[in-house]
Amino acid sequence: MKRATAVRSSVLWMSAVGLLGACGGPPEQTPAPTEGDTVTTATQSLVSAPPTPFGTWMSYLGSLPVGGAVASNTGTSAAYEGFKLTVAAHTQVALEVTHLGTGVGVDTGLFVYGPKDASGSYGSRVLFQDDDSGYGELSKIPLATFDDAGEYLVVVGWSNGLGKQYRLQASCVGGACVPNPTPAPVNAPVTLAQFPIEPSLQALLGTGNAYREDMYSFLDRHDFAWPYSTPATVDAAAAAVLARSEYKGYRSDTAPVTSTYAAFQSRMYGQFQPLHPAILAAYGDSGEGVQVKSYSRQFSTGPNGDNWRTLNVILFPVSRHVIVYEQTAHEI
Repeated sequence: MKRATAVRSSVLWMSAVGLLGACGGPPEQTPAPTEGDTVTTATQSLVSAPPTPFGTWMSYLGSLPVGGAVASNTGTSAAYEGFKLTVAAHTQVALEVTHLGTGVGVDTGLFVYGPKDASGSYGSRVLFQDDDSGYGELSKIPLATFDDAGEYLVVVGWSNGLGKQYRLQASCVGGACVPNPTPAPVNAPVTLAQFPIEPSLQALLGTGNAYREDMYSFLDRHDFAWPYSTPATVDAAAAAVLARSEYKGYRSDTAPVTSTYAAFQSRMYGQFQPLHPAILAAYGDSGEGVQVKSYSRQFSTGPNGDNWRTLNVILFPVSRHVIVYEQTAHEI
């Protein structure tokens, strides 16, 4: 979902904005292109994130309601505009600059910051971002999972000020914003979306990987949209992970081990055990019943070339995170 952004100069100001009324219901369906509705995808620059701290140049132009939309105009120069999004804990939304309501040729970027702290700051770290995943060169974040309740800042930027309207939509896709959720169907699948690991966890992982050359570990984060009242199962989460091609070697394990998160710590190599409480602190919710499903494989690449690997699928059923921790060892 993430794309590298090119560094460019931008004129930083905010233009006037018009708010559309809240519009509940399902997300819009992208209309088919009409004659003369040409979409160009090769000539525009990537839209870089706005500089932080935002300072006085950042105007707060109103609220973006979950289940609703806002509209504004790009003006004639590259710029950014910001909207506040207020959510309950564990709300999951899709954010999109929609084809419907946006002028032809507009090139956007989307960036999410927060939550707002007691000093009024949204911080400098981009929680979610996208450049061209929507229609043409418009932006779309199909899944943004907000662990903490609060006010977040959604920023729309554009590289080509064409003096045209754009429309930003926020749709509920799971979690706390779903009204009257129903129980999950039997065997409901888990669909994973990958996101970067927290920097603090990457630092701990790097320290462990530098400890000795014959043991190495990997850590990945995935979220899944979940609109149901009953939690996903660790079996469904593991099936979604094993469906990824990079983990196909573990599919032959016919006796995977399912455990609590507490019991999982003893199976981690000693130099990586500081990750155990850190993962829980970063992604867990108080009282959440975290489960782990572990797969093993062993193979040889020749004399003195034995390899041992374990794949651990960690399900946070309330927070809607799946953390994949793979640890490896080999003979030297």
